[in-house]
Amino acid sequence: MHRGRLSYVIMNKFPYNNGHLMVAPYRHVSCLTDLDDDEAIEIMLLVRKSVAVLHRAFRPHGVNAGLNLGEAAGAGIAAHLHFQIVPRWNGDSSFMAVFGETHVIPEHLRSTYTRLLPLFAG
Repeated sequence: MHRGRLSYVIMNKFPYNNGHLMVAPYRHVSCLTDLDDDEAIEIMLLVRKSVAVLHRAFRPHGVNAGLNLGEAAGAGIAAHLHFQIVPRWNGDSSFMAVFGETHVIPEHLRSTYTRLLPLFAG
């Protein structure tokens, strides 16, 4: 979606909700304390930009933006720190996600990509 000098924004291939993004440094680090100051600043700027893009594109009622640091905390890729940025709507916790361990996404990933890409340029 977007490349910075030290970090980047990508779409999640297996989104929790439509528009689910991730922000990560190019350098493989597993903890916030491993980031240098320039990386930490750029990552937070990209998290902020990602939230703004999601608000413009989807008008969510809220957004989850966070990290899972380490396998015990739920990190799927524990060796590579990344922020999960998930747009949320009132009532979006459906029985499919809770009981069926699956997510119903109303838009194809390609359509979401096409919708979001120009917003990162602006």
